[in-house]
Amino acid sequence: MLDRVDNKNESGSGNKQLKRGLRSRHLSMIAIGGAIGTGLFVSSGSTISTAGAGGALAAYIIVGIMVYFLMTSLGEMATFMPVSGSFETYASRFVDPALGFALGWNYWYTWAITIPAELAAASLVMKYWFPNSPSILWCAIFLVLFFLLNVFSVKGYGEGEFWFSSIKVSVIILFLVVGIAMILGIFTGHSSGFHTFNLGGTPFHGGLMAIFSTVLVAGFSFQGTELVGLAAGESDNPAKNVPKAIRQVFWRILLFYVLAIFVIGMLIPYTDPNLLKSDVQNVAISPFTLVFQRAGFALAAAVMNAVILTAVLSAGNSAMYASTRMLWALAKEGKAPRLFSKVNSRGVPINSLLINVFIGLIAFLSSMFGNGSIYTWMINASGLSGFLAWLGIAVSHYRFRKAYVAQGRDLNQLVYKAKWFPFGPIFAFILCAVVIVGQDYSGFMDKPINWTGVIATYIGLPLFILLWLGYKFFKKTNVVKLDQCHFDK
Repeated sequence: MLDRVDNKNESGSGNKQLKRGLRSRHLSMIAIGGAIGTGLFVSSGSTISTAGAGGALAAYIIVGIMVYFLMTSLGEMATFMPVSGSFETYASRFVDPALGFALGWNYWYTWAITIPAELAAASLVMKYWFPNSPSILWCAIFLVLFFLLNVFSVKGYGEGEFWFSSIKVSVIILFLVVGIAMILGIFTGHSSGFHTFNLGGTPFHGGLMAIFSTVLVAGFSFQGTELVGLAAGESDNPAKNVPKAIRQVFWRILLFYVLAIFVIGMLIPYTDPNLLKSDVQNVAISPFTLVFQRAGFALAAAVMNAVILTAVLSAGNSAMYASTRMLWALAKEGKAPRLFSKVNSRGVPINSLLINVFIGLIAFLSSMFGNGSIYTWMINASGLSGFLAWLGIAVSHYRFRKAYVAQGRDLNQLVYKAKWFPFGPIFAFILCAVVIVGQDYSGFMDKPINWTGVIATYIGLPLFILLWLGYKFFKKTNVVKLDQCHFDK
């Protein structure tokens, strides 16, 4: 019996295989780069405006802890069994093939629809420099870029994500240095103290419900960290690289998110109206831009626009990779048409890549022409997908560990072992479930209830359940017994 899959390749169709070409530096940047996007650069302002500096800080700490447990759970499974199907494969092996089917298609869909979403965002960002340029031009340019980064080899995706993430990380480090210097009075001539952070006599604005609302936003900001699980299937040394990447996540979350929110809260009062208005169409009032401007950097808006473009391109590149690998994994297991399991001589699932390029183009065009209602509903249906994937990771790890012990295996033989089991996956499961149920709690408080908004928010949940129960009905699957869980490749 094999305890771990072969580190050199992962079977594809025929004689073609995925290539294990991702190095340690790639995996480390993928692990943190997936969590750094417009959610931090742009949306962090609205969280402080909603819950105050202390409330936003508390929300990001809570979600950061949950994400850390999820990543350690995923890290234990991905180190033991590094496959590109990741949690779709784990759910099928350790819980129920029907759950794996639903998770796989759900995850493919959310990343496939992210491609046109990031194309639209990139087009908006480019209008900062070229206000009269057509959006379709930038869509075509960036879609070709995503395709080129992914078509030649997995190293193309890895290198693209490494440099995109390096730029984001460098800017955050610069922001923290400048922000702390401002707090200490080096740029402003007087120290900030805690009067801004503690504005109104308390750092918590709006009470517990405001913090809960901010937890929902913070959860979306962290989505993408699970990409390291997919990438483990093409790592050149998963037994070494995956644990290293996972161990770095906690400290990077603490540094890049928690410390960044603290700096913003110390320098910009939650009452500042600019915090609520910040988005990719108005980068000039991003909280990062505001801090840099107050430090005296005249080109702050232009620089942050370039950084936000980098974040958008990173997300698009990751979306192309993730949707391609998940569709390939589904096809390989017979849960998607077999033609998507084809792998070319460079180790790229070419048919899966091409269909995602096509979907990206069609969905983008549908958002431009007509009233865009179809595209809007597609985006709404993907809203809960990331949290559903996290639920799947938590359940799969709980069952993985239980089955591992039930079959008489020695936990000390695991190359990487998640700490605080079973608290970690249970805590992550409960918090994810609360976030999913509470996505639009405010909609139920309206009189009368805004059913259109509520349905738009939750539409992804019944679709997921339909996939799960539909597969169970047609394939007659059952929950896998612990002593029957397969740990072989």
